[in-house]
Amino acid sequence: MATTSKKVLRMTFTNALGGAVSLTLPEPKEGITAAEIEAAMDLIIAKNIFTGGGGAWAAKRDIKVIDTTTDDLYDSPVA
Repeated sequence: MATTSKKVLRMTFTNALGGAVSLTLPEPKEGITAAEIEAAMDLIIAKNIFTGGGGAWAAKRDIKVIDTTTDDLYDSPVA
């Protein structure tokens, strides 16, 4: 039994058709600021780095740093 935690940075964009698309990155730099993330998102949009069925990523929609803690309460016996 163990407790694990992980952090991810989730940047959500609006694509050309108005849909939401997300880019999730593991273990963001400690102390990263909203301004730094917004600048990276602006660059992704300006360079048209990603595209998909909904077209180019056209605007910033949301930024989240998600911290998840998991408590593993059962370990299967080794056979």
